[in-house]
Amino acid sequence: MKAFEYATALSPASARELVGSDGAYLAGGNDLLALMKEYLIDPKRLVNIKSLPGMDKIQSSSKAWTIGALTTVAEIEDHADIAKTFPGLQQAAAEVGSRQIRNVATVGGNLAQHSRCWYFRHRDVLCLKKGGEMCYARHGESKYHSLFTGNTCISPLPSNLAIAFGALGATVIVLRDGKETPMSIPDLYQKAWDEPTAHNSLQQGDLIVRVEIPAQQRKSAYLQMSEKSVFDWALVSCAAAAKVDGKKLSDVKIFLGAVSNVPYQVAAANEFLEGKTVDDATTAKAADLLLEKAHVQTHNGYKVPIVRALVRRTLAQLTA
Repeated sequence: MKAFEYATALSPASARELVGSDGAYLAGGNDLLALMKEYLIDPKRLVNIKSLPGMDKIQSSSKAWTIGALTTVAEIEDHADIAKTFPGLQQAAAEVGSRQIRNVATVGGNLAQHSRCWYFRHRDVLCLKKGGEMCYARHGESKYHSLFTGNTCISPLPSNLAIAFGALGATVIVLRDGKETPMSIPDLYQKAWDEPTAHNSLQQGDLIVRVEIPAQQRKSAYLQMSEKSVFDWALVSCAAAAKVDGKKLSDVKIFLGAVSNVPYQVAAANEFLEGKTVDDATTAKAADLLLEKAHVQTHNGYKVPIVRALVRRTLAQLTA
C-alpha cells in the first residue's frame, strides 16, 4: 500500500470535512482495503466512520424500518423481526461472503462496493472501467459477466443487499453537500448503467447514512445460484416482493442480480405479474419479459436458464 493519513470522525459532518476531495470512508473495510492493496485506488486519507452515532441501529415504526449504514450484514442475518417481516432481505444477507466477513461488513459498504470483474481487479490491466479503451471481458473470459448493460462495460453489480432492497422499494439516504438526499435503489446505481467507469451514482464525499424500507404487508424472497454452496459470489440472484392472496400477486417488484451493472428490473414483468396467479405459465412469461433484452456473451449463456429457474423458484417461495 501507499502511505495514507488516518482520522476518526465523530459526526457525519466532520466525516465529510475530513474525507475532502481525495479521501475514503473506512467502516468494515473488506472492499476498500483490498482495492488499496491491489493499487486500484489511492486515497490520501482514510476516515474511520465506525464511531458515528446512531448509524449502527435497526429501528421500526408504523411507517418505515430504518437500517443504519454501519449495521453489519450479520446483524441483519440474525435479526428475528427482519427475518419475519422482510425474509428476502434476511436471505440476501445470509448469502454474503462468510460469517467472518458478515460480522464486519456493513450495509453501506455492501451497497457501495466496487466491481469484482477480474479484468478490473487486475492491477496491470487498464480496462474500460479504469479509464482504458476496451472492456476485455467482451473479448475474453466473460463467464461471470452481465447479460444486460447500458454501456460497453459488462461488469456486474456484486451487491446482494441492493437486489433485496430494490424489491422492497427501499430508499437510501445519502449525505451530500451537507444535506440528506433520498435515492431509490435504481437511482443509486443509474450512473453505472450510463457510464463505464462508474460503480454507482455516489459522488466523492457522499456518505450513505441509512436505508429506509416502507412498512408494508408484502411478502419477500431472495434466492441465488453460486458455484459453491457457501462463501461465493452469486452467478445469478433474484429478489421479489408482493402482496400475496393465496397464489395471486399484487404490488409486485422483481429484481435480478449479478446479470447487470445495476439491480436489474423490467417494468413490463412487474406489470404482467400484477393480479396474476403464480403457476408455470405465469412464471415462464415473467422470465421471458425479464430476459427480452439479454445480450449473451461467449461464456455466460448458462445464466439464461438460471434466471428462468430462479424466477420460478422465487415466485413460488412468495406463495408457499
